[in-house]
Amino acid sequence: MLRVIYPGVLLCLLLPPAAWAAYGPAPKYAVADLPAALRENAHAVIRQQQEQLLVKSAARTVETTHRAVTILDEAGARWASELVYYSSLNSISYFRGAVYDAGGHLLRQLRSQDIQDISLSDGFSLASDARGRVADLSQPTYPYTVEFDYEVVSDNPLFYSTWRPQPVEQLAVEQASFKVLMPAGMALRYQEQLLPAGTAQAKRTQGSQEVYEWQVNNLVAREEEADAPPLAELTPAVYTAPSEFEVQGHAGRLNSWADLGRWTYELNAGRDELPPALKAGVAALVQGETDERARIRKVYRFLQANTRYISVQLGLGGWQTFPASAVAANGYGDCKALTNYCQALLGAAGITAHAALVRAGSDEQDIRTAFPSSQFNHVVLCVPLRQSARPDTVWLECTSQTNPFGYMGGFTGNRHALLLLPEGGKLIPTPRYGAAENRQERLAHVYLDVDGNATATLRTLRTGLEYDAVSGLPGLELAEQKKRIGSRLSLPNFTLTKVAYQHTSPTAPLPGLTETLALTLPALAPPSGKRVFLTPNLLSRLAPPQATVGERQSDLLLDHAFTQQDTVLLHLPASLRPEQLPAPVQLSTPFGTYSTQLTALPDGSFRYVRRLVMPRTRFARTEYPAYLEFRRKISAADKAQLVLLKTEA
Repeated sequence: MLRVIYPGVLLCLLLPPAAWAAYGPAPKYAVADLPAALRENAHAVIRQQQEQLLVKSAARTVETTHRAVTILDEAGARWASELVYYSSLNSISYFRGAVYDAGGHLLRQLRSQDIQDISLSDGFSLASDARGRVADLSQPTYPYTVEFDYEVVSDNPLFYSTWRPQPVEQLAVEQASFKVLMPAGMALRYQEQLLPAGTAQAKRTQGSQEVYEWQVNNLVAREEEADAPPLAELTPAVYTAPSEFEVQGHAGRLNSWADLGRWTYELNAGRDELPPALKAGVAALVQGETDERARIRKVYRFLQANTRYISVQLGLGGWQTFPASAVAANGYGDCKALTNYCQALLGAAGITAHAALVRAGSDEQDIRTAFPSSQFNHVVLCVPLRQSARPDTVWLECTSQTNPFGYMGGFTGNRHALLLLPEGGKLIPTPRYGAAENRQERLAHVYLDVDGNATATLRTLRTGLEYDAVSGLPGLELAEQKKRIGSRLSLPNFTLTKVAYQHTSPTAPLPGLTETLALTLPALAPPSGKRVFLTPNLLSRLAPPQATVGERQSDLLLDHAFTQQDTVLLHLPASLRPEQLPAPVQLSTPFGTYSTQLTALPDGSFRYVRRLVMPRTRFARTEYPAYLEFRRKISAADKAQLVLLKTEA
């Protein structure tokens, strides 16, 4: 029933809900409209995503985003929130949103009070203007759809957009598009990756602008696969970069790595002056030292002992360093400032060094070397050795007070860096850490009694990237040390009675840490009638990877090379004698090599040796079944048992 006070004014509508809906906005993004293929294996589906980059000039860009995502279950709930970054170089013009039920009916729109303004400080920055606005439209009942619209104006055109419409697994895409509008006279540099057939860019002229457009439709969700390359390599993408840019009055070109390196070098040139007293002190520090590497080590130790890392990211400060004199006075700086300071200290010692840009992070992949663009987030120091008999280089991580001399590790090793030279930038590889460098060597003595209980001592040496995982252990509380050690050992039940550590010599080619443990192992091998079953491989159990459901989609990537060698000496009571020894195993494949052997020694003890060497390499997806079989054989051999008989002796 419709009640009217006077013509044209409605007091209320007394209508059933279905009829009420007819008077509201038309439904959008109804889940029933989704093709079944897009729901399969998906936690969420991008219904519509439109991204646009408007390049207004060499000094300003405008990015707009419209995204609607249907969230099918709790595992897709991450898409219910949106974080928009801003800073002194990036401002948000607008930020809007709405949420719809499964039928596509509007539940509510995003209100200004729903948007939080948060600091994105990293927790150790002295000053950072990085902030974000974040909104969460989560709903208690699935499925539902969220919609976000926002625009960001940037005065930092060194970074153009990267279009990656399918950035995670279990995400399907119904429709996504990317548009770039360039002003007359400015060229767009771009690189396409794995675009479906028929989706290559379409270029047209619109007034005084050149317009580039890409679009994809109906991308089914990808399942996560074991030992696969990063998803960023496997899904469609378009990378863009400027050919010319300007940041706060500092103009540059970016058609090559030389261009980017030259701009960065010139931005930081002339900031390496040190106080005279400090220069004299450095000269005295290395006086009489004839070995070039030893002189560099002394300067690096001075840096570590007298500075600490504090990030400063304000505007142009993301690229331009503080003067070396400021670090000398304050004792702190960010990666640029500390690298520049160390470079100046080495200069005072008569040693030439060069800053180098790198993409740092233990989980980060190498840069796209074929597409010159700003892909870096860190600065390190490269020191060519002039007195070396063969070409050699010392690399220095200047932000760490504890990093071993000359060691890059998993944070900046095994990738490319951009060397900053007066004549321009040059890509060079950082130190490579392969199976020969990443070693874990264990020696265990296990003493078993007649009841199946045991005590053991275990000494483990780790070097290279294996060292990275344990380098911080000596500085932890004992309880935390034991907790982390326990999570690594394969033993079912044990008690740690002693923990000790010893670092390798500072002059060793690679950093290493020796860990010594004493353990009690109750019920390690309890008797079963007249027999005792003991698994000699007490230390390293490698489970097989998960089998692929259906046809494998991605290549096989073995991205961590290592060498593991375990030697276990089993000391048994005289009343136990072997009934059956596991047969030796020898596997040699392109994926790696594996061997085990159990040998009876003259004194009645047994020596078990296990060795596994894995390369850092890549194989076609068709090789995955063979790799899976290799891993299954390792898993079976790791579980092989020594069968012992009880005697009256």
